[in-house]
Amino acid sequence: MSGSGRPLTNAGLLGGMTVTIWHNPKCGTSRKVLASIRARGIEPHIVEYLNDPPSAAEIRTALKEMGIGPRELLRRRGSPYDDLGLGRPKWTDAELVAVMAKHPLLIERPVVRTRKGTRLCRPPERLKDIL
Repeated sequence: MSGSGRPLTNAGLLGGMTVTIWHNPKCGTSRKVLASIRARGIEPHIVEYLNDPPSAAEIRTALKEMGIGPRELLRRRGSPYDDLGLGRPKWTDAELVAVMAKHPLLIERPVVRTRKGTRLCRPPERLKDIL
């Protein structure tokens, strides 16, 4: 469970397919990925992560499932990345995850989780690997 009480695997179902998306409705890429999921007849569990941020534990879980490090999930543009000096190598992985949990705008989107895997769907074509 997350800090908000939602199960980590809570999602829409279609034929056993479980789908969760960390979504920002203001982001064109995120909207495109959501539309692609829906076009397949799946209504995903939508987590508007700026309003309901993932915990540090949820971020660590997603990173592990994606097989990437925190720097690969950091959003640079339109975020406090530069103001916080996150480009400097002094930041540990644990510190980066903690700052993403505190400032969810730093999380690149959309992140999609299905039973086939978890992906940062940027570009949107990455979605096909897990649907």
